[in-house]
Amino acid sequence: DLERRSLKVCSRSVIFDPDGLTEPIIKVCLNHFNAWYVFKLRPTVKVAANLQSRLARTSFDKNCFQNLAENPHMECAVEMVMPLVSNPGHVCVTNENLYFQPLNGYPEHVIQIKLHRVRRIYKRRHGLRPLGLEVFCTENDFCSDIYLKFYNPADRDDIYYYIATFLENHMTEHTAESYMLQWQRGHLSNYQYLLHLNNLADRSCNDLSQYPVFPWVIADYSSTQLDMTNAAIFRDLSKPVGALNKERLDRLLARYKGMPEPRFLYGSHYSSPGYVLFYLVRVAPEHMLCLQNGRYDNADRMFNSIRETWKNCLEGATDFKELIPEFYGSDCSFLENRLSLDLGKKQNGHLVGDVILPPWASDASDFLQKHKAALESQYVSEHLHEWIDLVFGYKQKGSEAVAAHNVFHPLTYEGSIDCDSIEDPDERIAMLTQILEFGQTPTQLFTSPHPQRITPRFHNITRSPTSQTEDSSFEDLTEESRKLAWANMSNLTLISMSCTKNKCKQIYSTLKMYSKELKEFQRSMSFSNMALSSCLMLADGKTVVCSSWDNNVYFYSIPFGRRHDTLMGHDDAVSEMCWSDDRLYTASWDSTVKVWQCASDGSSSHKRTQFELLAELEHDSGVNTIGLNPAGTLLVSGCKDGTITIWDTSSYEVLQQVPCHTGTIHHTAFSPDSRHVLSVGADSCMKVIDVQTGMMISNVNTEEEQRCFCWDGNSVLCGGQSGDLLLWDLLSSTVTKRIPAHSGAVTAMWMNDLCTTVITGGEDKQMILWKLLS
Repeated sequence: DLERRSLKVCSRSVIFDPDGLTEPIIKVCLNHFNAWYVFKLRPTVKVAANLQSRLARTSFDKNCFQNLAENPHMECAVEMVMPLVSNPGHVCVTNENLYFQPLNGYPEHVIQIKLHRVRRIYKRRHGLRPLGLEVFCTENDFCSDIYLKFYNPADRDDIYYYIATFLENHMTEHTAESYMLQWQRGHLSNYQYLLHLNNLADRSCNDLSQYPVFPWVIADYSSTQLDMTNAAIFRDLSKPVGALNKERLDRLLARYKGMPEPRFLYGSHYSSPGYVLFYLVRVAPEHMLCLQNGRYDNADRMFNSIRETWKNCLEGATDFKELIPEFYGSDCSFLENRLSLDLGKKQNGHLVGDVILPPWASDASDFLQKHKAALESQYVSEHLHEWIDLVFGYKQKGSEAVAAHNVFHPLTYEGSIDCDSIEDPDERIAMLTQILEFGQTPTQLFTSPHPQRITPRFHNITRSPTSQTEDSSFEDLTEESRKLAWANMSNLTLISMSCTKNKCKQIYSTLKMYSKELKEFQRSMSFSNMALSSCLMLADGKTVVCSSWDNNVYFYSIPFGRRHDTLMGHDDAVSEMCWSDDRLYTASWDSTVKVWQCASDGSSSHKRTQFELLAELEHDSGVNTIGLNPAGTLLVSGCKDGTITIWDTSSYEVLQQVPCHTGTIHHTAFSPDSRHVLSVGADSCMKVIDVQTGMMISNVNTEEEQRCFCWDGNSVLCGGQSGDLLLWDLLSSTVTKRIPAHSGAVTAMWMNDLCTTVITGGEDKQMILWKLLS
């Protein structure tokens, strides 16, 4: 009876020392063991009390400092978290190092991590409580250098902020939104993105109760060939595993309806220590033996076959498990019994050996290669956001989870129970043990629908491929030219400067015209005694349209050199205009955007224009900026109250309305592919919104007000309050080039279609022509 004995593992033997005097001490030499023997010691109040007492009597040995001149910041009792084991000891952080000294001297007498080597540090949730801290000394490694569990959140937070402050110039802080933008734009693979999301959602390979979770993506494990152009071979990623089989789901729903609150559909989780070790038993048998009290599971319940495991996940009454990252990696050892373990004999008489692979895989390496190719396939790329909504997103809990049939046992959710409030020690430890062994739902990262990935390089899987036309080939060539231009935007070179008497953009009411070719002033025209706010040239190259603070819009004929029309359309200043397909969009501080149908009553440009009001788009505050997407099908408006609104230009309905900035929005524009909207405002922030979902996927503090910009979806050329042009990389949220330009704020910017010419205007009364020189 192990409850009444002490177990001592020595260098050459194992000793069982009884508490009483009537039983003998048993000593077994290690070389007499002919199999794995692993004992799982149940946590008890007595064990916990003894541990706390010992920790209280000891402290970190400062003789272990690498440098005697080190200044300790703090030390406290912690546990180092490893799979199925928490090793107690003391942590100490100094001005140079992070130290952990385990009480038992395992795996080392002291573990040292130099602070300047740390690249990532994360607060972790352990046992659904905010007690964990994980430290990484590399950018992309899956496993950390150390995972610590503290006994109270204050100690954890103290060390976290001390290290984070020390490292603020050495590491980049990443958010789910920043990774999302990189993934959407194709800079992260599906595999990399899922790893990042797992990491941000407190999943760690050191904690089997929160091991990273990956989806089943293939539904065909019986065919001899895997056709990834056939959507039928893929799993429906919009449903949890438990909802993939309608008959099973109907049975679960019937039970759910008759269940008292709190109700749940699934009594087991999609990720738990048992499921993780089910997959990893061939490479981590010691952990399985620990979990199973020294025995392997029944041979017929072992991980024997990919096909049978998938079938059981579809049909089993209590099996709803997803996969782990190893299924999409390069190490196939977890599929092979390389250690020649005696995993038992099945009822059919066959020994449990290597995992039986589907017919379409020639060997374990081929299986992993094809499995990863499926994860990166077009179908999965187009639907992965649906699975993210279930596991990390807005369908994880609440009414959306109920509607998606995605409701698990309450103990798997953060905040469902406060273990610290349970007064009975035995009950508290039992509850914590249940949480750790049952599985935990990841931390929720998104509360609104996750955007879809942009997959322009793929043919649509549901359509038959068509041959490229000459137009599409030309468009591809133009797109490549633009990409090349943006890749070299840091080489923007000043060509010429032109001085005006007034500030550019929001200045007095004079329209001045310059020749880019001759680099000289051509003519000027005054419209009113109030400032012009914006101007644009129509596609015919003969008409310039100007908006003014006097509430009017003026049409100027270049061939005739005079104003030929005036549109009196608003009750306050007209702030900006857009033009598309004979439609004029005017924004005003009277809180409206008006849409006008414009038609000339004659063939010559001096003939008067007829204006028909098609729509009036109302806002809650003055509209300061508007922009159309390249196709003219979407309109974005930015208001003085910081709100971004996206409109459908065919129905004039609001598609998205997002409180975005804390002050006036200076400028907003669609990305070339119309997937995103970028905005800058008086709050010195640059923000990106996903058009499809309305989710804010990037929020960059620019430190100075940005007034105008041009962008390609990844990079942004901004004009700021300082007068410099700033080239931003949105994916890393960093300035890659600062280009001296104006002596006052940059207030206006224009870029040609091929992105090779830029014109800027500023408060210094200068207009500057820039070109990309090859």
